[in-house]
Amino acid sequence: MASSSNPPIVVPEGFKLHTENTSHILLPDDNQAFLNPVQEFNRDLSVASIRTWANCVNAEKKKKWEERQAKKVQQTGSKAKKQKVDTEGSAAASIPPEESPVDKSTEVDTPSTKPSAQFMPHQFVALEALSATGLRSIRYANEIPELKYIIANDLSPEAVATMRRNVEMNNLVERTEVPSGSKETKTIPARIRVNEGDACALMYNHRAEKERVDVVDLDPYGTAAPFIDGAVQCVKDGGLLCVTCTDLPVLATNNFPEKCFSNYGSVPVRAEYCHEAALRIVLHSLSTAAARYGRYIRPILSLSIDFYVRLFVRVATGANEVKRAISKTSVYYVCTNCQSWYDQPMGKLTETVHPNGNVNINVKTAAGPTVSSGKCPECTGNLRVAGPMWSGPIHDPEYVAQVLEHVESNKDRYGTSTRMIGMLTMAKEELQNPFYFTPSQIAGNFHCISPSLDDVASALLNGGHKVSRSHACAGSLKTDASRRVLHDIFRTWIKTHPVKMTKITEGSPTHTLLMKEALTEADFKHHPKSVIVTAKVNLVRYPPNPTPNWGPGKRAGGGGSASGTKRKREGDGEEQ
Repeated sequence: MASSSNPPIVVPEGFKLHTENTSHILLPDDNQAFLNPVQEFNRDLSVASIRTWANCVNAEKKKKWEERQAKKVQQTGSKAKKQKVDTEGSAAASIPPEESPVDKSTEVDTPSTKPSAQFMPHQFVALEALSATGLRSIRYANEIPELKYIIANDLSPEAVATMRRNVEMNNLVERTEVPSGSKETKTIPARIRVNEGDACALMYNHRAEKERVDVVDLDPYGTAAPFIDGAVQCVKDGGLLCVTCTDLPVLATNNFPEKCFSNYGSVPVRAEYCHEAALRIVLHSLSTAAARYGRYIRPILSLSIDFYVRLFVRVATGANEVKRAISKTSVYYVCTNCQSWYDQPMGKLTETVHPNGNVNINVKTAAGPTVSSGKCPECTGNLRVAGPMWSGPIHDPEYVAQVLEHVESNKDRYGTSTRMIGMLTMAKEELQNPFYFTPSQIAGNFHCISPSLDDVASALLNGGHKVSRSHACAGSLKTDASRRVLHDIFRTWIKTHPVKMTKITEGSPTHTLLMKEALTEADFKHHPKSVIVTAKVNLVRYPPNPTPNWGPGKRAGGGGSASGTKRKREGDGEEQ
């Protein structure tokens, strides 16, 4: 009979102990199961995000439950009133005129024998398709109270053996206990159910509506592309899909456009905002995969972190929302010189609201092309096609604010809380407009001295435009202003910080930018709402690399199937 307190940890020969927050795991010295300690931030963020999502889901369910209860009370009251009227009418008809009516003081209302109903919070089920050491699943089981159990899966027999050992060491297996003051034993169900098998097969086995899980976590080594189709099918309506992709050389450069297209159905961007484009490419892949099954996604937190992207999206079923996906998808024309971008939406929507409240959505293809000459209207540079990719919001500010509030009130529970607060603050304040820019990059296009962030932000704000920072790049800004307006700010700046024209070749893109007259005069007077002033004091917005030897780490040495053959598809059975 197991005790409720964990026994002292004994590290066997050939293993090493790794501790993260309240969880402990044993790692074999031969590195048969993969673990990257740098990803502690990813796991901390995931715990906080899932806990916040669970609170949101329970709040939604409680609201619906209260509405149902109020409706029942209203229906019961109407029914009781009708019965009372019917009873009184029949009783009055049966009383002879000479008899006195019954004394109503003797009537006793039959009280309800049922106890008052109470809302029971939802206990959710999660699935981690690529668990490796099991550390992520163990942390979820230890740190998320609303978790009923999590299915921890891996294809590698060595990883599964490591996982079972670690789950047992953390006392998360099925066990029996004797509650204090009682002589009877109590069975505690397992919080982690270990499974050895193919991740896609496991998720497809849970795609039936009754078999779906509440949370699916994909954290492979490399791309998550092979697992997306199964993942979007096995999540319950309103459930959470958490996705990590570490293949930024594919997503954020033009080195492998054919690989990006085959994995995600999109062509990447070669520009300073490539990391945000990587997020939008993965979101496009998730959206199109879900739409095939009449489902849609709602991004609630999408972050570009270090060498990977991490996305949290809610998945649900709805014909109208599936129709809206085309209006949230665009192809982009990107200038190879000044990096100006021009979006070409895939479709546009018109809505008709009927008196009964029903909404009809009419979809039409969007007019185009938005750039007809093949040359950049700003500098006459060549244009390259990128996308299609997600052009809608990548965060839900209200949800991000709740995650931030949770982290700020539980700083001691997360080893990377300082960094989490900085990045979440950036995401909460970030504009939803596509793509950011850096003043230094635009100054390089003009061959001029770069104005400060405050100068550019103030000029945009004084011109009536919105401005924010971007979480994806230090020294970056986002705005709703057009590229022409942005270039006019630099043309105004150049009037007091002139460029040496002797070094500018006539007819070059830089010469074209400089020769254009500014349509508006920028005002660089400091604006009180500048993003520099509104930044919190001592807030770590862009922290340094977490370790000296920072990076994605090497692939695990194991990872074979039961027959000893390695899985050829990149990204299966290993955890970052």
